[in-house]
Amino acid sequence: MIQLPSFREVYQGLISTSSISSTDPHWDEGNADVIEKLATWLRDLHFDVELTQVEKGKFNLIAKKGSGEGGLLLSGHSDTVPFDEGRWSYDPHTLTEVNHRFYGLGTADMKGFFAFIIEAVKQIDWAQQTKPLYILATCDEETTMLGARHFTNNAPFKPDYCIIGEPTSLIPVRGHKGHVANAIRVTGQSGHSSNPSLGVNAIEIMHEILAALMKLRDNLIKQYHHPGFAIPSPTMNLGHIHGGDSANRICGCCELHYDVRPLPGISLDGLNNMLRSALKELEAKWPNRINITPLHEPIPGYECSKDHPFITSVESLCETPSETVNYCTEAPFLQELCPTLVLGPGSIDQAHQPDEYLAHEFIEPTIEVLKKSIYRFCF
Repeated sequence: MIQLPSFREVYQGLISTSSISSTDPHWDEGNADVIEKLATWLRDLHFDVELTQVEKGKFNLIAKKGSGEGGLLLSGHSDTVPFDEGRWSYDPHTLTEVNHRFYGLGTADMKGFFAFIIEAVKQIDWAQQTKPLYILATCDEETTMLGARHFTNNAPFKPDYCIIGEPTSLIPVRGHKGHVANAIRVTGQSGHSSNPSLGVNAIEIMHEILAALMKLRDNLIKQYHHPGFAIPSPTMNLGHIHGGDSANRICGCCELHYDVRPLPGISLDGLNNMLRSALKELEAKWPNRINITPLHEPIPGYECSKDHPFITSVESLCETPSETVNYCTEAPFLQELCPTLVLGPGSIDQAHQPDEYLAHEFIEPTIEVLKKSIYRFCF
């Protein structure tokens, strides 16, 4: 007889198996080892498990228990962000239990969620199951959302509903804004500052671009409004700018990084067209000097109707009304397959922070909510 690991042992196994994803090759690791651990545990629980290599060293895991159509998908990402070891009080890759908390990289965001799924599955009597339970573990959520995009484009099944276990303090989240981040690079012509006519000052061109972007920002606020969000309009943030190298040289290059958080329903193509339109005159005035490149693949906004039976059903299971948030998840992609909400243990305030932790107060309530959800949608 197979001896299944305890809840804490599963948690420790997840946290101790590093799976950092990053756009910096120095940090980027892949997730093969943690996916293999998950696969072993789930096979021992009589799941059918399939691993898909999405990119070299990057895997998605799909596990299925039961047969039939529809059912429930429990989803999460298997990667974490990098960390600054000097700011941690504990080993990021060891599950440290202090002050009724689990400390470690991924305890809240969000490898720990798989330990909750496994514990819930262990406590369920499966004799009366009528619909399948699926588990999805994706790669690269923290960078490109490659795993969720790949799964949605190649999904081998269509569940009735999906719950993504990001840290929401066990409050159901039915919608969030998207995220678009671009770099605008202006290439001028450097020269000695004593004769401005001999150069083209990239900072001056960027000054014109900034004015156009702020006008676009104001127009977005006027055109779009969603009362279901605490910040009811799209936002634009001018987050980083750098140009030039000396007070006595004409600036030859200037670069701006900015982001926009569109509301659900604003198309990414439409947003890009608005940007291009805002800069059209400047690009004609300064040909071949303005270049726009995405900092990452854009993420659309997402929303599941407040009145959808799935939302109201999970609200009743949690005894908590659903909310909307401003951060991003894989929900826009999984929502293409089926009604989706975000619900998980721990606080989003812990995500991407030194000494990330999950408070023990979430343990039993999360296991109970998962069990109730599985019984509700798979039995």
